[in-house]
Amino acid sequence: MKSRRPKKAAPAMQVINLEAGMPAVPQALSRLADALRSARQRPGSALKIIHGWGSTGVGGALRLAVQRELAQAAARGELRAFIAGEDWRISNQDAWDLLQNHPELKQDSDLGRGNKGISIAWI
Repeated sequence: MKSRRPKKAAPAMQVINLEAGMPAVPQALSRLADALRSARQRPGSALKIIHGWGSTGVGGALRLAVQRELAQAAARGELRAFIAGEDWRISNQDAWDLLQNHPELKQDSDLGRGNKGISIAWI
């Protein structure tokens, strides 16, 4: 008789590193679109997007493009919320609502750090 192992639940927050490999903005936005499409299969989940923030003093184009796309997706109702990394703290209403739904995210290493190099998409 086979023993049945309980399926591992998918983590409440997946992570995608868009800055890996230093892609151009169009390629990074294509990867973001794919990640969002995949994440929509898990309603209520969240996606942490690592996009960097232009720490060299120049650039930041990827951050701006990703955040613009996420804000537009939220405005269209495709996301429950978009939370910029600098707003990923318990005093932000959208972040608080997400944390109430997924208390395990209170352990996220970026929570409350004002990390401009990430964004959170709540599906």
